[in-house]
Amino acid sequence: MAATPKFDTITLTVDDSVATITLNRPDKLNAFNGTMMRDLVAAFDITDGNDDVRAVIVTGAGRGFCAGADLSGGAATFDYDESGGWNGAESPVRDDGSVDYTHPAVRDGGGIVALRIFNSKKPVIGAINGPAVGIGATMTLPMDFRLASESARIGFVFSRRGIAPEATSSWFLPRLVGIGQALEWCYSGRVFDAAEALRGGLVRSVHAPDDLLPAARALARELTGDTSAVSVSLLRRMLYTGMGAAHPMEAHRLESRAIWSRGASADAREGVASFLEKRPAAFPDSVTGAWETFAPWFDTPDYN
Repeated sequence: MAATPKFDTITLTVDDSVATITLNRPDKLNAFNGTMMRDLVAAFDITDGNDDVRAVIVTGAGRGFCAGADLSGGAATFDYDESGGWNGAESPVRDDGSVDYTHPAVRDGGGIVALRIFNSKKPVIGAINGPAVGIGATMTLPMDFRLASESARIGFVFSRRGIAPEATSSWFLPRLVGIGQALEWCYSGRVFDAAEALRGGLVRSVHAPDDLLPAARALARELTGDTSAVSVSLLRRMLYTGMGAAHPMEAHRLESRAIWSRGASADAREGVASFLEKRPAAFPDSVTGAWETFAPWFDTPDYN
């Protein structure tokens, strides 16, 4: 198993083309803080830049996935002007007391992580091994699949903390489970078990604790074992982009570019040749190289 650079709050390993990011503050049930935010963003930068990585699994060390925001700062935990926020930037409060809501310090740290996961060039699988509450639940929403341990407990607890939805959950959650289910879980703020998460469509499957990571790895290899890494990377972004399109013509424009570009690629030639010759494909193109072409199609300069 190949090891990658060390982090303060997570570990990152790569084994047989699958990267595993493990939230690693087990004594705090992997509670989320500013350091974890930065570590996760950096980890996805690494997996995106490593063409040996075909898929990413995110899980937690110990008995929890992520217990939510680290509340050790006390009652002012979510008062970012008082606490310094996620990045310690200067205050967005003007001299007259008004708030500059465009200031970088206003940005939600969970949202920064969620957008980074959304922008992943590789499929992402959440292996929810225990309690996943608040940001511990919402950070999984931009992941492509969520698998849960029988011991998982999940909660969208904004209303019980006096705050609001975060980590882009107001966009993802209704799309994943429907507006009615999303409202029920968010209104009540209650914590529910893996079986309810499965019934509600939040998780793909539920597993015995010892079977969770093997199931996630098996899924990762099933998704990527016989496919073009570039095709998977591109279609991941295309499908998510299509969810927000206002008209099918937007999809047609994007798909036309993609088909034109990929139709002339070495991968496309290999895909056809391997089919005709009845042999496994050996796709030669790299994700890092191909995205130089794709990036302008998805240019969103106001977001990271």
